[in-house]
Amino acid sequence: MFENIRADLVNYRGDWTAQGFWVMLVYRFGRWRYGIRIALVRKLFSFVYKLLFKLVQIITGIELPCEVEVGKNFVIDHFGGIVVSGYAKFGDNCRIRNGVVVGLKNVDDVVAPVFGNHVDIGAGAKILGRITIGNNVHIGANAVVITDVPDNAIAVGVPAVIKMKRSQ
Repeated sequence: MFENIRADLVNYRGDWTAQGFWVMLVYRFGRWRYGIRIALVRKLFSFVYKLLFKLVQIITGIELPCEVEVGKNFVIDHFGGIVVSGYAKFGDNCRIRNGVVVGLKNVDDVVAPVFGNHVDIGAGAKILGRITIGNNVHIGANAVVITDVPDNAIAVGVPAVIKMKRSQ
């Protein structure tokens, strides 16, 4: 847990006052508590986690449940209006911004998006449903993504149009 927290602090350039860092701190604590073997102690820490989760959610406007799988260097770049489904999965080096929603498309299909590595999600984007977002993908501000996005692509618009990045 502490190794991950140190890495998160580096991602936030040592700014422990960054609200994204606070969210990651509570997230790491929530993941860590699953490893406690003594049931009574785990339940106590689960209660503490739920209080911290709600407090951080109220203060920052960010909902990142500990059930979400995040890779290395996950960064919440701005705070406010961020909701991530507990079913989502993120690869390494992903970045999300304010107003982003990552979740279910239908309540009957409880599967959220799976993200590859090096994904940059613009402010206000909505990524919904049983979809896969490839590696090295940029999702534009306010895009609504409801279909798979291949590697090395850009998704922009409502609904999102997929464009391949130009090779350099």
